[in-house]
Amino acid sequence: QAQQQRNLDTIMSQQPRIGGGRKSRKEFSASSELEVKNTSPMSEQDSGILDVEDEDEEEEVPGAQDLVDFSPVYRCLHIYSVLGARETFESYYRKQRRKQARLVLQPPSNMHETLDGYRKYFNQIVGFFVVEDHILHTTQGLVDRAYIDELWEMALSKTIAALRTHSSYCSDPGLVLDLKNLIVLFADTLQQGYGFPVNQLFDMLLEIQEQYSETLLKKWAGIFRNILDSDNYSPIPVSNEDVYKKIVGQFPFQDAELEKQPFPKKFPFSEFVPKVYNQIKEFIYACLKFSEDLHLSSTEVDDMIRKSTNLLLTRTLSNCLQNVIKRKNVGLTELVQIIINTTHLEKSCRFLEEFITNITNVLPETVHTTKLYGTTTFKDARHAAEEEIYTNLNQKIDQFLQLADYDWMALEPSSRASDYLVDLIGFLRSTFAVFTHLPGQVDVHSTMSGKVAQTACMSACKHLSTSLLQLLLEAEVRQLSLGALQQFNLDVEECEQFARSGPVPGFQGDTLQLAFIDLRQV
Repeated sequence: QAQQQRNLDTIMSQQPRIGGGRKSRKEFSASSELEVKNTSPMSEQDSGILDVEDEDEEEEVPGAQDLVDFSPVYRCLHIYSVLGARETFESYYRKQRRKQARLVLQPPSNMHETLDGYRKYFNQIVGFFVVEDHILHTTQGLVDRAYIDELWEMALSKTIAALRTHSSYCSDPGLVLDLKNLIVLFADTLQQGYGFPVNQLFDMLLEIQEQYSETLLKKWAGIFRNILDSDNYSPIPVSNEDVYKKIVGQFPFQDAELEKQPFPKKFPFSEFVPKVYNQIKEFIYACLKFSEDLHLSSTEVDDMIRKSTNLLLTRTLSNCLQNVIKRKNVGLTELVQIIINTTHLEKSCRFLEEFITNITNVLPETVHTTKLYGTTTFKDARHAAEEEIYTNLNQKIDQFLQLADYDWMALEPSSRASDYLVDLIGFLRSTFAVFTHLPGQVDVHSTMSGKVAQTACMSACKHLSTSLLQLLLEAEVRQLSLGALQQFNLDVEECEQFARSGPVPGFQGDTLQLAFIDLRQV
């Protein structure tokens, strides 16, 4: 009945809410069906308030007395009253019911495993208080309001303790969300039908919200891992207008230059960009689901969603990106693509801000509005990818240098640079060609990957120069022939020629050649 009432209130929000004072108390049987029964003269007079559509249903709904046989209680009360020992029976009845309440409030050990476990537990508690409410209204003083309130206080504290314990075992966000809806229904039933205070239950739901957020983060960590692991780290090819529109519909991207290009063409980013963006939105929806019916203001809902989304970006997604960047055998082209991808995701953060604002109707200018920290996450990932590129290049250079085998006492140099160095320079040329000829390098992308390419090229040249100098000045090399020095000179000239050839555009004058100046002097 409470569930139906909630649905009705949602559909017809203009209709006055039917509460305990407006119509008969809602009776809830131990078998979980919430019933309506008119027992007081007041409710009989007021029964006309009921919605017209519900009248047929109301007549068919059995009340507590139709489902539970109260006659033994009434008979005992009558007998004890006639014998002048009514107080003895009142004391006995209350004592027995307290014991029964404790049994009802003892949750089964596996309650957290299924929603039915929780449902059965709540039904028993509601059933207990429905019976007591019926006794309160059909006997003169066998129980009183103070006794029921005292029982409810005990029930509330035990229920909250049980829920805290059992909900902490749950790792499925879907089950936590269903549990929250069940607790809200349980609270609504007892508050609106019977007037019991349930604020503590709603306070506890805010605690469960934090746990729900944690289970969501774990779930989305898996989703992000799958997206990043299955990505091919190459720009998305587009063969026709429909595919182009589909991608632009999934991810906020505008590029006048790219739009003008004929098909087939390529987006600058790979598939993980629209996929990650859409999963962030899905996460925001999942957070919103929990905040429904918690009687929170839109500002509180907005704050809750933003804080959870920030954790998703700065912790979950950030870790997933760092793991991809740091994994073994990650290619330079993949790292360059990650730099491009994270730049686009960083730019999309303002659209995520707008997305949250549209959902919660809380303007970003509002005081205390939490800002999204997505830009930091994507900047950090980009810097990590850049560092990894520089490190990877230097490691490759070291591998080539291990093949260096100079004969320091050679009488004559060979006619050309050493084979290992020719191969090394060839590797560097092809590597920097990848940076320069990335597809979809328009505007910001060319500038951005251009800067990375320049830094990487300068870093590689400096590392090569330092390493060659160390080879020359090694302690073990005690003697040098002129022939050996002339051979070494050919290798240094090969390096200088590479620097002069402009492997990466954008260097001023002979900036790159300066990397080898110390080596040349020695």
